[in-house]
Amino acid sequence: MRNMISKERKRTAASYKKLQMLRSITNSHARSKTSIIVDATKYIEELKQRVERMNQDIAMAQNPTCHNTLIPVKVRVEAQDKGYLIKVFSERSCRGLLVFILEAFEKLGLEVLQARVSCSECFLLEAIGVIKDDDEGSESVDSQEIKRAVSQAIQNWSTAQVINE
Repeated sequence: MRNMISKERKRTAASYKKLQMLRSITNSHARSKTSIIVDATKYIEELKQRVERMNQDIAMAQNPTCHNTLIPVKVRVEAQDKGYLIKVFSERSCRGLLVFILEAFEKLGLEVLQARVSCSECFLLEAIGVIKDDDEGSESVDSQEIKRAVSQAIQNWSTAQVINE
C-alpha cells in the first residue's frame, strides 16, 4: 500500500513539475491546469505563425526572379483591400534598382501611398500602392501585371549593370 501511495505522489510531483515548466516556457500566468494548457496552445499557434513568416522570407530570399544577373531578386505582389502590397528583396545591395522600379510604377499608373526601403546591406522595398484613377477609364491592373512590370524593371536594371561594367 505504501508503495502505491509513494508511486502516486512521485507521478503527481512529476506531473506538477512538467506543468510548471510548461507554464514557464509559455510565459503563462495561469494557475489551473486547463488555463496553462490553453496558454500553451496559443503559444504554439504563435510559434507556427512565426515559422511560416520565416519560411516565406527565406523562400522570398532564395527564389530568384532576375535571370540576367548574379544577384537573385525576389518579387511578391499581394492584392489588398484598396491597392497592392509590393515586396522586392535581394540579399545584396542593388545600387540604382529603386529608380528602375519606381519608373515601372509610374508607367503602370501606380501611386505609392507608403513605402519602406533599405539599400544598404541588402535591398528591400515594401510599398503600398494604388492605381491612379483616370477620367479616360484606364484598364484595371492586377497583381500579376504589377509583378511582371517590376520583374521587367529588374531585368532592365540588370542589363544596365552589365553594360556599365
